[in-house]
Amino acid sequence: MNSQGWQASHLGELCSIKTGKLDVNEGNAQGHFPFFTCSDEHYWIDTWAFEGESILVAGNGEFSVQFYSGKFNAYQRTYVIQPKVDAASSIYMRYLYYVVSTKVELFKGMSQGSIIKYLRLPQLEALEIPLPPVLTQRRIVAILEKAEAAREKRRQANQLTEQFLRSAFLEMFGDPLTNRKKWDISPMEKVCSKITDGTHFSPPPQESGVPYITAKHLKQTGLDFFLDPTYISRERHEEIYKRCDPVKGDVLYIKDGATTGIAAVNRYDFPFSMLSSLALLRPEPQIMNSGYLVTYLNSPRVKENILRQMAGGAIKRLTVAKIKHLSVVSPPLELQSRFAALVDKVESLRAKQRESEKELENLFNSLMQKAFKGELEFASEPK
Repeated sequence: MNSQGWQASHLGELCSIKTGKLDVNEGNAQGHFPFFTCSDEHYWIDTWAFEGESILVAGNGEFSVQFYSGKFNAYQRTYVIQPKVDAASSIYMRYLYYVVSTKVELFKGMSQGSIIKYLRLPQLEALEIPLPPVLTQRRIVAILEKAEAAREKRRQANQLTEQFLRSAFLEMFGDPLTNRKKWDISPMEKVCSKITDGTHFSPPPQESGVPYITAKHLKQTGLDFFLDPTYISRERHEEIYKRCDPVKGDVLYIKDGATTGIAAVNRYDFPFSMLSSLALLRPEPQIMNSGYLVTYLNSPRVKENILRQMAGGAIKRLTVAKIKHLSVVSPPLELQSRFAALVDKVESLRAKQRESEKELENLFNSLMQKAFKGELEFASEPK
């Protein structure tokens, strides 16, 4: 019971918690129902096993939390949380979603396993949930959803920035697939002086040490190590760095996992190691510009074309050998450089947007913590 007199219940008392039954590769592009895996993205499938308002918790990986209402299916390591019949009147599922969302760092801390960290069902069932009256739950959700709307506007601004860059790319170079401007086409290995990937044996993480970058640090908006920093020992770093030595200006490219196909320029001056989910592409400076190459690879049509050629189900993979033979449209370097100057200006804007996004994220998290401690003041009832 907190200072407001709210009771606390265990998640397992309020909800039934089940896992999906499907293998991660059973998703497809033609299904009618969402198929949730342990990544932030979902795929599609032809069958459904769950319906109604549900909270989904990734049982490994980043332990992400999602809310969904409707019919869907789930990967066997994804937990599906739904209200028990006798507790449905005392819990507002959107409220519960926000409470569980605050527990991601706790999940990471309590996870078990040596190589792949996972969350056990009893750990979820024992999760303590502050349980104010349902009306108060709804009031809290109304406030949090307004804050969430502000974060969504920031995400939309980021998308507009990305759309501007893509439009400028098409204006200068045309559709990269049809290549109506008849630019040269070369295999990736001809426009890059080095193509390799990170370590295939993930070293144990540390709280400090040498930065260690994986696919989670690479988004469509660029590379951001400090969003969720991870570190490894200097000894392991030096071993990895002998083969894969990223430097400022290199291109990092996600080669496997749910976000395969995203590229970003490395703008960091400090050394770091990489996991094998990332490839390192070092453009030949007399032929290829990093800013151009990244926008080319991130072009929706180029990315779709590359992924379409890949075998496999839900999890897509590119090998280093495959990357070396990817076709790259190569306009004159002078034109690439003009476009790269525009990319630099956009990147400067993106850096400011990321700072704003982090501030909103911190404010939102602070708001949630106050909400679940009963420290929010309600001006009026939600409509």
